[in-house]
Amino acid sequence: MSDFFGFAVRRLDGAPDLLAGLRGKVVLAVNVASRCGYTPQYAGLERLQQELEDQNFTVLGFPCNQFGAQEPGSAAEIAEFCSATYGVSFPLSEKIEVTGAHRHPLYAWLTAPENGFPGDVAWNFEKFLIDGRGRVVRRYPSATKPEDSGLLQDLADTVAI
Repeated sequence: MSDFFGFAVRRLDGAPDLLAGLRGKVVLAVNVASRCGYTPQYAGLERLQQELEDQNFTVLGFPCNQFGAQEPGSAAEIAEFCSATYGVSFPLSEKIEVTGAHRHPLYAWLTAPENGFPGDVAWNFEKFLIDGRGRVVRRYPSATKPEDSGLLQDLADTVAI
C-alpha cells in the first residue's frame, strides 16, 4: 500500500472499509485498550475529536489485546465501555494485532522504516499522526497524553496544511 487510507480495516461493528471514508482527513491513529493504565487517555482523545472534528480531523482507535491482555472484551463490550465510560464518538476498528508475526498489514506499514518511524509498537496507546494524503507525520509513545503540547502543535500544523 502506498498510503494509510488504502488498507482494508473493518469497523468495530463489522462494517468494511473503515479507512476509505476517512481519506483526506488528518488522523490520530491509536492502539487502544480498556484495562490499561493509559486507558484514561480516552477522555483526552475524545476532547481532541470534539475540538477538531470540524477541521477535517478524526481520532481513530484500534483495539488490541496483545499487551497484558488488557482488551479482552468482545466488540460489543468494547463499544459499550468506550461509550458509557468516556463518551467516545470517534471510530474504532475491529480488534487487531499491532505487533508480531500476525500484525495487521496497516500496522506493518505504519512501523515500516520507509515511513520514517520504524520499530514495533511497544504498548497500548502508541499514536501515529497521519496527514490528509495518508502519510505518517509523527509517532508518539504511549505515555504521550493527548494534551501534550508537542502533540497539539503537531496537530495544529498538520490540520492547517
